[in-house]
Amino acid sequence: MKKEKRIAWLCLIVAGLLEIVWAYFMKESHGFTRLWPTVVTVVFLMPSFFLLERGIRLFGIGMSYAVFTGIGIAGTTAVGILVLGESASLVKMLCLAALLIGIIGLKFCEGEGEKAGDGK
Repeated sequence: MKKEKRIAWLCLIVAGLLEIVWAYFMKESHGFTRLWPTVVTVVFLMPSFFLLERGIRLFGIGMSYAVFTGIGIAGTTAVGILVLGESASLVKMLCLAALLIGIIGLKFCEGEGEKAGDGK
């Protein structure tokens, strides 16, 4: 079971990283009116959702989706700041830190409900 958990975590992390890519190219597609950014969006979106589903199988939808979107939010915010020139206010950075602390907290909560039958 431990190996399955490691694989599920890896799937969730990779799914979140792929979300950063497809979200960026979705923006670059300008409403899916530009061919190649649209193609890249779809090409990265499909494995991202597939890997998310792999995490959901073991951890459930709540934690899996929180991790997936948390990585995506943090990553796309970083891309927005570093690549697209979006603002990087102190409040935005504090909120991102809170988000990441929450995701790490979810990792430590993993399996707490399994004894009561809530784990899957």
